[in-house]
Amino acid sequence: MLSELVYTRKGSGEPLVLIHGIGHRRQAWDPVFEELAESYDVIAVDLAGFGESPAYPLSASYDMDTACKNLADNFAAWGVEKPHVVGNSLGGAIALELGARGLARSVTALSPAGFFGTLNRLQTFVLLILLRLSSQLPKAALRFTSRRTWGRRLAGSSLYTHPERFTAEQVYGDALALKHCHGFERTIGHGVTYAFKGHVPVPTTIAWGTRDVILPYSSSAIAQERLPEARHVALPHCGHVPMIDDPDLIVRVVQQTTAVAAQAPAA
Repeated sequence: MLSELVYTRKGSGEPLVLIHGIGHRRQAWDPVFEELAESYDVIAVDLAGFGESPAYPLSASYDMDTACKNLADNFAAWGVEKPHVVGNSLGGAIALELGARGLARSVTALSPAGFFGTLNRLQTFVLLILLRLSSQLPKAALRFTSRRTWGRRLAGSSLYTHPERFTAEQVYGDALALKHCHGFERTIGHGVTYAFKGHVPVPTTIAWGTRDVILPYSSSAIAQERLPEARHVALPHCGHVPMIDDPDLIVRVVQQTTAVAAQAPAA
């Protein structure tokens, strides 16, 4: 196992693994975690080099093959086989890759990476790098900003439609997670040329926030071309990280995806 991943686990039922985006942490799923745990054995994970999880060794590559192998090793350690997987952004791309490799029973991908247009790709990486740079401010400045309503709106405006719903502690915690993560640059380096072009042979939903700034909603058209067999859903009035903008809708989308998988025995 390249990296033993830190996770939060709760509930009972079929296993459901939640995978965050680049620079984020497992707490991104807090708005939907408790409700999902009423129906599933939910595991929210910190990817290697993000949140509280250690980074890969320097000899390991931050590519999709490594991410999927490491997650599969962690699944086995958790006593989980072919869980339902839900991912956002980078996590959405990883979820699709897990499905393509036969490591998931169903896939729900929220604004997944890997469906870039030429201009979208530039926009995405410029915004991500600016977010990373802003997190390098001194902790006192990050704390000051997180305690102001305008600061919380500014910090989250590129990620959420409703950044004002976060508390000062949540915003500060996210800023520190982005400031201290060790996997950001290595992930960006591989992400610049990444494109998802695989086939996902399990029930799959790709859902996109219509107000996504990081990965614009127009990218969903590329996803529909490459994965016509998937279910494609618009998330009205949601930004790039839609769990805070409409948690009830996200829970429904996940439930609808897993329900399709439940109609047939696991492969």
